[in-house]
Amino acid sequence: MKLILAFVLTSVSVVAAAPAAGADPEKVNVAYFQEWPTANQVAQAEKWYDEELGMEIEWRPFDTGVAMADAMVAGEIDISYSMGVVPFALAVTAGAPIKTVGVAVSYAENDNCVIYKKEAIDRANAHELEGRKVGVPFNTVTHYKMLRSLVFLGVDVSKIDVVDMSPHDIDDAFIRGELAMGCSWGGPLRRMKGHGWELLSAYEQDRLGIRAFDVIAVTDDFAVKHPELLVKFLAVTDRATEYLEDEPQNAKPIIATAAGLSLKESNIVLSLFDFYTRGDQLTARWLGGGVQVFLKEVADFFQQQGEIERALDDYSGTVDSSFYAQVK
Repeated sequence: MKLILAFVLTSVSVVAAAPAAGADPEKVNVAYFQEWPTANQVAQAEKWYDEELGMEIEWRPFDTGVAMADAMVAGEIDISYSMGVVPFALAVTAGAPIKTVGVAVSYAENDNCVIYKKEAIDRANAHELEGRKVGVPFNTVTHYKMLRSLVFLGVDVSKIDVVDMSPHDIDDAFIRGELAMGCSWGGPLRRMKGHGWELLSAYEQDRLGIRAFDVIAVTDDFAVKHPELLVKFLAVTDRATEYLEDEPQNAKPIIATAAGLSLKESNIVLSLFDFYTRGDQLTARWLGGGVQVFLKEVADFFQQQGEIERALDDYSGTVDSSFYAQVK
């Protein structure tokens, strides 16, 4: 089961098509996830970003962080809000000209693998997954967590029929009983948990050092040519995070609508999320070193498992805290 890194490295053509340095673009293209309620969606829905940046912000929905990375490399997306740390790590390992400038959300309890209810499998006999079918979106945080969990439990992953599937396809196949285990996040995960149980809890995974968070990723080209716009984008993001904290009753309905969820569903997910403003972003746990260390751990693990040929020696060059440092 080799990872398929589909990142088409077209940075030369992207740069050639980009506007001249210093010229503001007509709009900024931002990737986001549907059914993934985040604090910044208040600013998305209320047009705070458009007002502060002085231009149209086009929000484009994606199913996975891998697709986000592909679109960024192709020059179709400038900023990805909430790209999984694993797709980001694999993209920059493959040479994608992108960097992370912030942590979008941390969500240990909203990303996991679920055993189908008719399977007599749990952590004690997890090896019985060998020879069975498991669905997971490849190159994602979920994929990484699955592999780390199975290795910890002594399962031979090479003997499992691991299938690369979209989150909603996993959800559907799992409920039909076609998968022994499904691994996903958000809405699909919540629905699967109604038909089975988690292989390892979020608490158990955290004790193993398995972290789950998404990053705010930007193309190198946009960061170089429009640093002021990027700082404004982060400042608005902080404003929305503070609004959710200070005015939850007003913010939550807006977020639910933007995420395409009922208020009840959205609030359940939000209760499992942590968001960070400038003060936390710049600490040693995150942009001050923790993200860089975790990126290296992720890539080294995939290399050890034979999933990628070689990890980078150092990931510090793929994380830039200077933009958040300028947020007032």
